[in-house]
Amino acid sequence: MCGISGWIDWEKNLTGEVQIVQAMTRSLAHRGPDAEELKIFPHAALGHRRLIVVDPAGGRQPMSRERAGNVYTIVYNGELYNTADLRRELNAYGCTFQSNNSDTEILLLAYMYWGPACVDKLNGIFAFAIWDEESQSLFMARDRLGVKPLFYTQSGQGLLFASELKALLVHPAVHPYIDSEGLAELLVMGPSRTPGQGIFCGIKELKPGHCLFFNRSGLRIQRYWELDSHPHEDDLAKTVATVRELFIDSVRRQLVADVPVGTLLSGGLDSSAITAVAAQEFRQTGRVLNTFSVDYLGNEDHFRPNAFQPDADAAWVGTVADYLQTKHNNIKIDNLELARALENALYANDLPGMADIDASLYLFCVQIKKQVTVALSGECADEIFGGYPWFFNQQTLSQDSFPWIRMMEERIQMLSPEIIALIKPREYLADRYREAVAEMPGLVGEDKAAARIRRMFYLNITRFMPTLLERKDRMSMACGLEVRVPFSDHRLLEYVWNVPWEIKTCNNMPKGLFRQAVIGLLPEKVLARPKSPYPKTHNPDYLMLMREFVNDILNKPSAPLLNLIHPAAVKERLTSSRPIMPQPWFGQLMGEAQYLAYLILLNSWLDKYRVQIK
Repeated sequence: MCGISGWIDWEKNLTGEVQIVQAMTRSLAHRGPDAEELKIFPHAALGHRRLIVVDPAGGRQPMSRERAGNVYTIVYNGELYNTADLRRELNAYGCTFQSNNSDTEILLLAYMYWGPACVDKLNGIFAFAIWDEESQSLFMARDRLGVKPLFYTQSGQGLLFASELKALLVHPAVHPYIDSEGLAELLVMGPSRTPGQGIFCGIKELKPGHCLFFNRSGLRIQRYWELDSHPHEDDLAKTVATVRELFIDSVRRQLVADVPVGTLLSGGLDSSAITAVAAQEFRQTGRVLNTFSVDYLGNEDHFRPNAFQPDADAAWVGTVADYLQTKHNNIKIDNLELARALENALYANDLPGMADIDASLYLFCVQIKKQVTVALSGECADEIFGGYPWFFNQQTLSQDSFPWIRMMEERIQMLSPEIIALIKPREYLADRYREAVAEMPGLVGEDKAAARIRRMFYLNITRFMPTLLERKDRMSMACGLEVRVPFSDHRLLEYVWNVPWEIKTCNNMPKGLFRQAVIGLLPEKVLARPKSPYPKTHNPDYLMLMREFVNDILNKPSAPLLNLIHPAAVKERLTSSRPIMPQPWFGQLMGEAQYLAYLILLNSWLDKYRVQIK
C-alpha cells in the first residue's frame, strides 16, 4: 500500500509550489516508508509515498506512460489481485510492458486502453488518480467497498486530494473548520461516518464504488458499481460449492507479494479459514506461515462472557495454530501502553475513532510489521454472511435504526444544551437512516421478513463495514503494514448478497453457509465456534485510567471538550455507582471505558488539530 496526494489548479503554475506538494506527501510517510517521489506539471502536481510490496524495481510512482503521443501519469494506493489476468488481456492488444509484474503499470495501461471503464475490470483494493496532460483532466476512482481511502476538496478553481485528511490539512488553503453537520457526525454517528463525509468543512471522501472526473469545466462524480438484487437460483449444494470456490480463490490471489506475508488469527471462523487456505499454499512451496494474535495482560483474570463476547480467543488460537502448523506469535498489550497509544490512534485516523479498540490494533500492527509486510485479515465476513447478534434479534430487525448505534438518549444527556439544539441528534440519526434505506436495491415480490433481512445486510455492508475497514487501513498503514481483506472480494459479495437467509443460516447456524463451505479446512469445533469480536481489555485498571483522564479534562477550564459536553452531567455520572454506559453504545465492544476514551480523543482532536467550530 501507499499514500497519494495531488493538486490540480488552473489559476497557478504549480512548478513553483513544490514545497507545498512535498509537505502534503511527506505527511503520509507512514503509509509509504520506502520511497517518495513527486511529478509536477504546470497545472497538476502529484505526490506518492511507497510501501514496496510487488515489483520493487518496476513499480515506482508517480508512473508515466505514453500512448499516441499523449502522456498519462498515475498515483495509486492499493493492490490488484487480477494483475496477471489483465496483463494477458492487454498483451492481446499488442501492449508492451516496462515492468516485470507491476500492478501500477497494469492499472495505468488499463486506463489508457479502456478509459474509465477500466474500473469494471479491476479485482482489488484501490484508490488512484490519473492525470492526462494533453486533455488537462484528472480521473480518480475508489474500490467497490472502500477498503482504500481517498479524500478531496475544491479550492477556488482547483482540486486537492489525498489518502488521508492530514495531507489536505497541510495545504494552506484548507482549514480545520467544522460545522453542525461535522459535529453531528462525531457526536451522533461516531465513530462511524456517513459515506462521503470528510467531517471538516469542504472536505469529502470519494464514496466506495465511485469515480471522479475533473477538468476546466468542473467536477463530476459517477457511480460505477452497486449491488444488484435478483432471485438466487442455486440450490444449497451449488451455493456452498460456489462460496468455497470464490473464497479460496480470493485468499490465494491475495497471498501474492514480493515481501513476507502472514495472517491475523483470532481462532474464530473467519480468520481461521483464511489461515487454513494460506497455510496450505505455503506448505506447497515448503514455507511455514506466520500467524499473529492479540490479547491483553491480565485479561484471563478479568474476562467475563457476555452476549457480544461469549468467550476468549486464547485457547482457540492455540487449537488452530497447532492444527495448521503455523509459526504463531501471540502479542500481549499492557493497559498503560494501551492508554498512551490513544494519541497514536488519533493521529493515524485524523478523527476520534474506536478508542482503545483502535489503539490496540495499532500496537498489534507495530509488532506484526517486525516480521511481515503483508497480512491477511477476516474483516467483512460478518457483514456479508450475517454474523452479528443483531441479525438474529427480532426486536432489532423491526426497529428503524442502525443496530450498532445504541444508548443514544444516554449520550445526548452528556451533551451541552447548546450543542443538542445545534446538531439535533435524534433528527440527524433518523435522517441518515432514511437515506441509507432509500439507497437499498430492493427485490420485487420479496416478502416482508426477507426484505427486513436484506435491509439489515445493506446497512451493515454500507454503513458499519466501512468503519471497520477504515480502522484496519489507518492503524495498519500507520506503521507501514499492508493488510488485505479476502472477504471484500466483490465477486464473493455479489454472489452472497442474493442468497436467501435460510441458506445463509443453514443447519440453524449463524453463517451456516460459510461454515459448510469450509468443511475440511478446520477442526469441527472451530467450525462450530460462536461469533466473538476483536478482543478488548477487561482490566478495571484501564477503566480507572480513563476516569482519571476525563476528570482531568473536566477540571481544566480551557479544555475544548467542555464546549461540547454538559460537564456537570458527566461529572455526576463519574461519581455515581452506576456505569456511564451500562452496555455497548457502539458496535459490540465500546462500553463505558471506550465512551470515556472517546471523550478524551474528542478533546485531544479539538486541541491538537486546532479545530474551529463554525
